[in-house]
Amino acid sequence: MSNETNLPKYRVLIADKLHQAGIDMLKTSFDVDVKTGLAPDKLKSIIENYHAVIVRSATKLREPILEHATNLKVIARAGAGLDNIDVSFAKEMGIEVVNAPNANSIAVAELALGLMLGLARHLPKADYTMKQGEWQKKALMGISLYGKTIGIVGFGKIGQEVARRAKAFGMNLLAYDVITPRSDIIKETGVTMVDFETLLKKSDFISLHVPALPETKGFISTDELAMMKPTAYLINTSRGVIIDEPALLKALNENQIAGAGLDVYAAEPAINNELALHPNVVASPHIAASTGQAQKLAAVTVVEQVIDILMAGPEENHLSLKVIQMEKIVPHEHTDPDRVKRLMKHLERDGVMINPPIVTEWEGVHVVLDGATRTATLKEMGIKYVVAQTINNLDDITLYAWNHVIQNLSADDVLALIDKIPSVNYREADLKLIHDAMVGRGGLCYLVLPDDVTYVITATPGHNRLDAINELVSAYIDAANVERIITDNFERAKLEYRNMTALFVFAPFTIKQVLQIASTGRIVPAGITRFVVPGRVLRMNIDLKRLNKPEPLPLKSAWLNKIIGKLVDNYRIRYYKEPVYMLDE
Repeated sequence: MSNETNLPKYRVLIADKLHQAGIDMLKTSFDVDVKTGLAPDKLKSIIENYHAVIVRSATKLREPILEHATNLKVIARAGAGLDNIDVSFAKEMGIEVVNAPNANSIAVAELALGLMLGLARHLPKADYTMKQGEWQKKALMGISLYGKTIGIVGFGKIGQEVARRAKAFGMNLLAYDVITPRSDIIKETGVTMVDFETLLKKSDFISLHVPALPETKGFISTDELAMMKPTAYLINTSRGVIIDEPALLKALNENQIAGAGLDVYAAEPAINNELALHPNVVASPHIAASTGQAQKLAAVTVVEQVIDILMAGPEENHLSLKVIQMEKIVPHEHTDPDRVKRLMKHLERDGVMINPPIVTEWEGVHVVLDGATRTATLKEMGIKYVVAQTINNLDDITLYAWNHVIQNLSADDVLALIDKIPSVNYREADLKLIHDAMVGRGGLCYLVLPDDVTYVITATPGHNRLDAINELVSAYIDAANVERIITDNFERAKLEYRNMTALFVFAPFTIKQVLQIASTGRIVPAGITRFVVPGRVLRMNIDLKRLNKPEPLPLKSAWLNKIIGKLVDNYRIRYYKEPVYMLDE
């Protein structure tokens, strides 16, 4: 049977230069038009003819153009940023937006190091004077990168690649990020995470790797430049608006810093830009991602996503159920090993997944909001795909906290267990004032013992709060019988769990905090988040053996949509409009 039975012939517009490998992939299934350098009015007049548009950074897809894109299903950015696309309006139009956030990481990191070398050894001037027939050896005394300190602002994929290369040069590594990276990445790269001010004051080279957001516009301005060493260099391969350009120009003219390496500018193309012309600046024309390998990887990455979206198009189900590769699923929380073992027995016995996990797409991955035990169990069983219900509008869901009932461990043993954890400490507090005490002391959670004896638990100074709360929960899950409960009242909980000896009460995370933590590869403790989701699908009963069958993803998606159609027609699938939550599969 053909993989493309009954699929319409979709049209794809390539509006910016794209590697030929991506174009060839598209042409096997779709009508492809390559029209680069289109004026906005021209693009507006033809965009309704296309089902997919692929851009890089040159073409801007704002609301005035997108409101004419009545047939558009997907916009693909063959690169990392999305600042040239009105993402929120596109989603209102029902248009998916995809990109390739990690495809150019190595290329950008290499250029950052190249700009540093150019500044440190005066390479542009050395090359220019040699071509003028001059031999200025004495005038071109440079500095060595070895032993110098690099401060990396933004420690995502690109920042980490910069760190690995700077480490090979024998540099000292500092990094700053609003999200603390995983401990294994810190250990591998050898960076020391510091606050922003410390990084500015101690670094000999500062390399910027943050996205263009309203809150990062002018991120480096007069005050930040004043904190830098007069011998320091500033490197920017991220986005031009990150730097307050007049402030940087003034700092360079007044010798407040030694120089800068710039690949990006507030307005591009940056022809006759004063910064680019400055003698203490090494400038390049936004070429950080411009290597053959990076461009091919970016093209192939986004084209694969475009193909998946268009191929699944005509049979798309209205319940937001989707087949997703397990490798693209990331948890937001730890899982209880005992729960995984119990669920695995059921799944191996019955061979069906009853209820789909709830996921949302965030920074290129699908974060599990509800169903961590289910997805962890499927991974343990070697299942390579999962049927998940995807949530696009996060405003529709609510996040609360579960509290933890401790059984079969005495109150004294609970306190003794906490005493053994170096990253946490506790202090007694009045239960009536517990919420004020939590805020005042920066509490991770609080512990209620019999007779309302209450302790606020905090992270020990110098320890990461997320690491501390994970270590605490992991310790008592290993030591006791733990159950989840909504109430924070000890006596009310004891009516349900007669063997209860202690109650841990947690403050809720925000949804954005959970997604940011998960997208960096970190997770929150097991069983403390409770997502309440409206419009939920239950009793799906998907055949696991069929789900795991080796075949192209578009075929698997088509199979799912046919199954869902039959279940809906026969009233064999349950759909709850009201918000619900689940305890287990």
